[in-house]
Amino acid sequence: MAQQRRESFAFRNAEGKRIRDLEGQMKSNAQQEEHGSNELKWAGERDADNYKKEMAQQRRESFEFRNAEGRRIRDLECQMKSNAQQEEHGSYELKWAGERDADEYKKEMTQQRRKSFAFRNTEGKRLRDLEGQMKADENHAEHENFELKWAGERDADDYKKEMAQQRRESFAFRNAEGKRIRDLEDQIKANAQQEEHESYELKWAGELDAHDYRKQMDKGRRESLNFRNREAARHDAVMRELLSLTQEREHESYMLKWSGENDSKQYLADQDELRRQSLAFRNAEAKRHRDIDEEHRVKLVEQNAQNEELNAACQRDVRRYKEECAAKDRASLRLKGMEHFTGRMQGESNKEYKSQEDHKSHMLDTAAWQDVNEYVEECKRRKRLSLAFRAKEKRRHFQIAKEQAKSKIHQQHIDTLYRSEDARYIEMAKLKEKARIALEAMNQSPTCSFGANPFASLLG
Repeated sequence: MAQQRRESFAFRNAEGKRIRDLEGQMKSNAQQEEHGSNELKWAGERDADNYKKEMAQQRRESFEFRNAEGRRIRDLECQMKSNAQQEEHGSYELKWAGERDADEYKKEMTQQRRKSFAFRNTEGKRLRDLEGQMKADENHAEHENFELKWAGERDADDYKKEMAQQRRESFAFRNAEGKRIRDLEDQIKANAQQEEHESYELKWAGELDAHDYRKQMDKGRRESLNFRNREAARHDAVMRELLSLTQEREHESYMLKWSGENDSKQYLADQDELRRQSLAFRNAEAKRHRDIDEEHRVKLVEQNAQNEELNAACQRDVRRYKEECAAKDRASLRLKGMEHFTGRMQGESNKEYKSQEDHKSHMLDTAAWQDVNEYVEECKRRKRLSLAFRAKEKRRHFQIAKEQAKSKIHQQHIDTLYRSEDARYIEMAKLKEKARIALEAMNQSPTCSFGANPFASLLG
């Protein structure tokens, strides 16, 4: 029993140390997870600030570019209006430069859109990985809780098996002790029959011994009843705490009680019968066996004294064993109460931690969605501004091209008119020059004759 008590104390100390280590580990894990969550939150805030600064810088650069482009185009329009005919080639160069700038701007916006999609994809992947990691940690924590629960259930089953084995050993010990006492009583009965057969002379002494023995038996019965009453009261107190053991203990108590009463009744009946036989026998054999009976009486008294000492020691052992069992039951109840309280506190702590993590995750998701919505709205606004600017530029370029086309047609018309006038005047000048040359030739020639064509030299 002392070994079992030491083993029980060692088991409870090891279990308490394990629970304390587990609580410390869970607390450190909670602190690490909270630190990691704060790090992720701060990193997200830094990324959001950097992204806002980058978008603000791009917006400033876009405004500067559009202002510079507007000034350049306005100056170009003034120069084109003042020098429309002389700057036609330059106008086409500016047109092509504007188209190239528009293409470059489209390419730049396309590149920015691709970068934006890449950033949103990366951020979405990071958030999905974070959610997957959090879900894996939650599953791991839940698995550890189940492992602890199963370990507690296995420990409880082992403890129940150990208590059942102790109960079986207790029943075996009490059965063996009861058998030894019954064998001893049978031996006493046999010796009493033999001694009463041999001792008729000790009739009055036997009557006195029987009277003393009845007193002793009455005293023993009263002590047994008092002891059983105390035991019954203690059992009632224990049975109110351990309902599962009450019926077995009560059944055992009643079985012991009925067995004792039956044994007492049978013993009294046997004693009465033996007493009648002994009186009849001792009336005939008293004188012959007086000396022998005296010696046997002394031996019987010594043996009874030894038996009473053995019975008292057995009763003390049984009482001590029952007290140890009750102490073990109380310690077991306290240990189970502590384990239940520890499990309940752990469950409440896990529930509170899970609610905090869910709140933090919800806040992070809300902030992420808000950033994404702001970014989408900013992209839509920039796209609308870009579309309006490009539509305005397109209308302006179309108007310029239309004016330039009209101006070119008018210039071609004027050039054609001028060239036709120049050709007519040149032809008239050539005709006048030919007429002058012909007249001069006709006036200067001595052999002028109207029989031949005077303009043959010119026409030939």
